[in-house]
This record gives sequence, structure tokens and C-alpha cells, in this order.
Amino acid sequence: MPVISAPHAFNESQLYVDLEPILGCSLFLKCEGFNFAGSIKLKAATEMVETAERDGDIKPDSILVESSSGNLGVALSMIAASKGYRFLCVTDSRCNLSTRLLMEALGSRVHTIARSDAKGGFLGARIDYVRALCDSDDRYVWLSQYTNPGNWKAHYRKTAPEIAQHFPHLDVLFVGAGTTGTLMGCARYFRQWHRPVRIVAVDSVGSVTFGGTPGRRMVPGLGMSMPPPLLDESYVDEVIRVEETDTIRACHRLARRGFLFGGSTGTVVSGAMRWLADHDTRGLTAVAIAPDLGERYLDTIYQSNWLHDLYGADMLDSDETADGPWAAGPVPTLQGSRPPHPPQTGDGGGNEHRRHQDREA
Repeated sequence: MPVISAPHAFNESQLYVDLEPILGCSLFLKCEGFNFAGSIKLKAATEMVETAERDGDIKPDSILVESSSGNLGVALSMIAASKGYRFLCVTDSRCNLSTRLLMEALGSRVHTIARSDAKGGFLGARIDYVRALCDSDDRYVWLSQYTNPGNWKAHYRKTAPEIAQHFPHLDVLFVGAGTTGTLMGCARYFRQWHRPVRIVAVDSVGSVTFGGTPGRRMVPGLGMSMPPPLLDESYVDEVIRVEETDTIRACHRLARRGFLFGGSTGTVVSGAMRWLADHDTRGLTAVAIAPDLGERYLDTIYQSNWLHDLYGADMLDSDETADGPWAAGPVPTLQGSRPPHPPQTGDGGGNEHRRHQDREA
């Protein structure tokens, strides 16, 4: 029975979901969302903060600052609250409302960048703001997940060995590409392993991580609007790019079976499904890393108004939605009982989400 005194001291590292009954092909999903930060970003956040402490970069009056689309910001908020630090997260208007509220509940401040940079992405604008902040006040300590080696070292030391322990005959590993910390840590570890492991990076269409043309990306998590400094493509065997519509379909397909995962996980699972469908998987041991859970996406990828506004009313067929058996009609009522409240229409959850973003801006 674990007994802890600090929230970052607990992280469930041995949970895997066998997706074969759902997907029809053998794939084990490593679940990284069962900790108090709710995502794999707890590992990188802990490594970067503890390294900064050891190096003496954090002083009594320091203010931690980081650019994040969500999950790392939550992890740093939790650690900062536990250690008594102040933390400012610089995010953008794509960040889920629930994620921003969670960071604020933990005592952090959140600054939302509303306008994109010259390349059409938000990342450059976020980084420019952080740099200007640090230049104006030396109390700010930027951990810089995009360049900090602690980002990939956390996964070299923890995530990859955890997988190796449970799957000594691993053949292929699917890893989502954001800052590429998880990707690089795992790839470096398995490059030195006792058997060859194929490293397949999964990226979002519209991301420029591995080149290509930048495009609209509304699901936060994976993908970058500029080349990630941590990336060394020599460690990557293959890249799969996933459309956001396929990300959302994968999330709803898993939810229909009781597994509520986040957008990053949906992207990785969708990419893995495509790869496995194109290859001979007989006797193949395949693992994919699920970075997050789905609660923080309830007002986006699991919200019908949001989906319809961005992708059209016909993006999901009725048998693909998370509504399950209720998709065919209204909830039944018993005689003499009050009918349930009708579902919101028009100015529902999706528009409320955008109004909050406008207020933040």
C-alpha cells in the first residue's frame, strides 16, 4: 500500500490495456495518466524541477514559468503547490477550459496567448512572451521543456525501462511526438537494448515536427508549430501523421468500451491502428504509450457542439459516438416521473468554451 506525503511521489507505472478485443489487433497500451497530475508529463516536470533545485537555479523568491498547452502546466502546478513555489503557465486559446481551471485551483497563474505568431502557430508567441518575461525580471525561472534534457532523460530512466521490464520481446513501440521528450528518451534507451525495437513516432497532421506544411490543429497535446530542439530523427524508424478527425474517432471508439482517454492518446492509438493494419502482426509484440486520460477533454472532443462547430455535424456516425446505446433516441422516462432536462442546443458547451477563451484574451 503506497503511503505518500507529496503528490508527485506516486505514479502508476505498471498498468497496460490489451486493446485487441476493441481494435481486433494485438496492441498493449501503457497508461500514464494515473497520477495526481493526470498525465505522463509528471515525469518530465519532476525531473526538470529537481534538476533545477540541485543546480541552485531555484531561489526562495523564484517564480517558475513554462509554456504549455496543458498537461505539463498541470504537472508543474501540482509540484509547485507541493513545494511552495509560485508558477506561471503561459498557454494559448486551444488549452482546454478544465485544464486552465485545474491549474488555477492548484494556485498557479495562467496567461493565455490569444493571437498566433507569424507562422500561424501559438508556440512561437508563447515562447516570445516567456523570454520577454524572464528578461524583465530575474526572479522568473524558465524550465524550457523544449530544450531541457531532463525532459527526455525522465523517459530514458523511467518510461522505457518500465516497458522493457514487462515486454522483454518488444518489437515495435508507438510514441506520440510533442516536444519529443518521451520519444527521444524511449528511442535512446531501446537503441541500446538487447534486441532491435522499431520506434514509430506518431504526429498530428498540421504539425511541422518532421517537416511539412503547418496547418490548423485544435486538439492540444501532440504536434509542434516549429521544429523541436530535442528531436534527433536518426533515432526514429518511421513517422505516422494522424488527422484530428481520426484522433477523435479513436477516442470515441475507446470510450464506447469504457476507456476514456485524451486527445494525445487518441492520436497515438489511431496511428498505431493504421500501422498494424498495414503490417504482418503475427507474433509481433506492440506497445503504444497513452500520455493522458479523457476528463480534460469533456468540453472539446467529447462535446458535440464543439465537434460540430469545428468539423461538421457528420464527422461522427451514430455508432462512433460515446453516446453508446442511447444514440438512437431519447432517454426513457417512467410514468409519474419528471422528464430529464433536454440537451443543450445552440449556445451550448462549445460556445461557452469559446466565451471563456475570449474573456481570457
